[in-house]
Amino acid sequence: MIRFKQLKPAAMLAAAMVISLAGPGAQAQERHGGYVGPQRSGGSHLPSPHWQLDRRYQHNHYYPSRGYVAIGLPPGAISIGHGRGNYYFHSGVWFSPVGTRYRVIAPPFGIVVPVLPPAYTPLWIDSTRYYYANGSYYTAATDGGYTVVAPPPGAEQARPLPPLPEPKAAPEPIIYPRSGQSAQQTETDRQECNRWATTQPSAQADASVFQRAVAACMDGRGYTVR
Repeated sequence: MIRFKQLKPAAMLAAAMVISLAGPGAQAQERHGGYVGPQRSGGSHLPSPHWQLDRRYQHNHYYPSRGYVAIGLPPGAISIGHGRGNYYFHSGVWFSPVGTRYRVIAPPFGIVVPVLPPAYTPLWIDSTRYYYANGSYYTAATDGGYTVVAPPPGAEQARPLPPLPEPKAAPEPIIYPRSGQSAQQTETDRQECNRWATTQPSAQADASVFQRAVAACMDGRGYTVR
């Protein structure tokens, strides 16, 4: 069963520290730096040393190296159940829980995400459309969303397609606690409403359905959503 849960409203900045993960039996050393999210080459912010530039297919975006561990998840991370495990996804970066921290990993094949990363490179390989980002390949899932798949034969010779026009992103909704709920209670209600919204028909395939379901749930708990 696929389980989606949006942890916090989407945002480009996150105050997550990142530390390097040492080998088995060795002690990890902390590296303090802000998690600013994947960036396109030439951006105004220089990534920390543990970030790598993905140049494949002219993708040209920086991502944190796999194997590093964050003390927290970036806002907007999505929790996804797959098999017997639970993973987190944010802007093309995948995380796996390690105690109370989160390791950057390669996603398991077959896991499904409701939306593609904000930055991706479309490919056409052997009559199939793929979407590439951060070393991973995605294809459209039958029941909505996108499935992580193994690199297809011929991937090394593939050339990027011209990007499709991207729809204008909807602004984040503003949530007002009509009954004076605390920030902690508001966040708890938001997470529970996000979880409930994913159970509604078509919510995993249509972001507008998901947002309407969240708004209805929050309204019922005493919030005004605009």
